[in-house]
Amino acid sequence: MQRICWALAAALVAVASFATGAWADEPLPWAIGFQAGASPTMERITTLSTIINGVIVAIVVLVTVLVGWCAWRYNAARNPVPATWSHNTKLEIAWTAIPALILVLIAIPSFRLLYFMDRVQDADMTLKITGHQWYWSYEYPDSGLKFDALMVQDSDLQPGQRRLLTTDNEVVLPVGVPIRIQMTADDVIHSWAVPAFGIKTDAVPGRLNETWVTINQPGIYYGQCSELCGVNHGFMPIMVRAVPPEQFHAWVEESKVKFAAAEGQPALASAENEK
Repeated sequence: MQRICWALAAALVAVASFATGAWADEPLPWAIGFQAGASPTMERITTLSTIINGVIVAIVVLVTVLVGWCAWRYNAARNPVPATWSHNTKLEIAWTAIPALILVLIAIPSFRLLYFMDRVQDADMTLKITGHQWYWSYEYPDSGLKFDALMVQDSDLQPGQRRLLTTDNEVVLPVGVPIRIQMTADDVIHSWAVPAFGIKTDAVPGRLNETWVTINQPGIYYGQCSELCGVNHGFMPIMVRAVPPEQFHAWVEESKVKFAAAEGQPALASAENEK
C-alpha cells in the first residue's frame, strides 16, 4: 500500500511539472523526463527521445501480445501434439530484417542530431570555461572579462537561492545569440553540463573541447559537474542567467569594473603587508 501511495504521489508531481514551466530550469524531487528545452539542441534531443521511446513501447506491446497469444494458442491443453518443424526461412528473414530496418530508421535522425550538436554555428561570441578542483573559471575573450564561480555555502544562502546549485558569480549570456563554448581543465577531467541547454561536454586537461548554444528565453538555468573529479565533485554547480542582449552588454561593462576591483584587492593587501 505504501508503494502505491508513493507511486501516486510521483505521478501527481510529474503531472504538475508538465503543467508548469517554472520548474524547467532545475532538478526537482520526483521529476520524470527531461527539463524543458531552452535551446534548439535540447528541443531536438527531446523530440528524438520521444520518437525512440514510442518505438520501444510499440515493440514491447507487440512482443507481449505475441508471447501471450502463443502461450494461449499453443499450450499443452489446446495443442497436445506439437509441430515437428523447427525452421521457417521466411520468418527468420523477417525477424532479422525488420529490427535492422528499425535500427536504421533510428540511426538516421540520431546521426543528424549528433552533427547538429557537434557543428558549431556561426557564433557571435565565445565563452571559455576552465574546470578546477572544485570550481569553474569563466572567460569572455571578446570582452576581456574573467572570473571564478564557486558554490554558495548553505550558511550563506539567501531566500529563494537553490542549495548546491547557487554560485557566488553567475554566468550571464545573451538570449537569441549563437555562443561558442570552449572547455578545458587544469587538473583532472571535469564535465560542464546544463540539462536545459542539452550540453554535457568534458573539460579535459591539455585539450580544448568545443560546443555551442543559442538560448531561447531569459531565465536562470542550473547544471553541475557531471564527471567524477574528486571528493568535492558534487559541489561544482553551474548557474547561468540568460538575459536580453542589451542587458548582457550592460552587465559586461559593470562586471569589468567589478572584477577588476576584486582582482586588485589582493595585490593591494600584499603590498601593505610588505610595508
